[in-house]
Amino acid sequence: MRPKNYLLSAGLLLSTVLSVYFAGSSVAQQQQATQPAPAASLEYQVAAILYQQKAAEYRALAYQAFNLARWQLDADLDKKNEKKLPKDQRKMPRAIVVDVDETVLDNSPAQAYGVKNNIPFNQKDWYAWGEMRKAKAIPGAVEFLNYAVSKGVKVFYVTNRDEVQKQATIDNLKSVGFNDVGPDNVMLRQTESTKEPRRKAIEAKHRIVLLMGDNLDDFSDAFERKDIAARFAETDRVRDLWGKKFIVLPNAMYGTWENAIYNYGRLTEQQKAEWRAAALELP
Repeated sequence: MRPKNYLLSAGLLLSTVLSVYFAGSSVAQQQQATQPAPAASLEYQVAAILYQQKAAEYRALAYQAFNLARWQLDADLDKKNEKKLPKDQRKMPRAIVVDVDETVLDNSPAQAYGVKNNIPFNQKDWYAWGEMRKAKAIPGAVEFLNYAVSKGVKVFYVTNRDEVQKQATIDNLKSVGFNDVGPDNVMLRQTESTKEPRRKAIEAKHRIVLLMGDNLDDFSDAFERKDIAARFAETDRVRDLWGKKFIVLPNAMYGTWENAIYNYGRLTEQQKAEWRAAALELP
């Protein structure tokens, strides 16, 4: 082959190779751009779920909360304490307000299902779990609330489950042994997550003796959508109410405490993992 023709052939061959390489690289980049990023692992929840399901310490904390609630109720039932109340409250019927999820019903199996299948919380699976009516009672909850009912106290179940879950929630509460459960005292979320209007509606006709929940929002709207420092400050401000009128159940699996770490933002699971790591306090 003549040198001139050889150079032309070599140039054409090199041009073809480069075209194929860059075309393939472009396709690969496009494919990477269109493929969803792998979901972040939900493995970080495992210890919290196992603590609720397998730790006798968790059961002890639950019993402790309901034992304390009974002592406080018994003290309130003592007629000697009635004179300490404002006159307009002395004749009002007593009420106890409780949250449902992780306060009187245990949803850890639903949480475990999500972790096993690496599926973040979603309404479809949450509704499906509720329809199963398989949540067990939190240790001590049935005994205490039925005791309260036997003393003439009205128990209100104030939950942020959606209204479409009402019948399944009532059925589940009844199936595990709670007495006096019905549409009038199982109060689900209507249009907003805050529970304050429902608490106010109860207070209009009852004197609330105790509030019980696993989330600070179950006690007062003063905690709602506050950052970590503000939640700490408000918790400290009402320190005298804990164990008296406010009784907290443990829940390390989920809650507003975690949302506060994310500044209540709508983050991907990967972003949440990064924020959790950044929030850790180190030596």
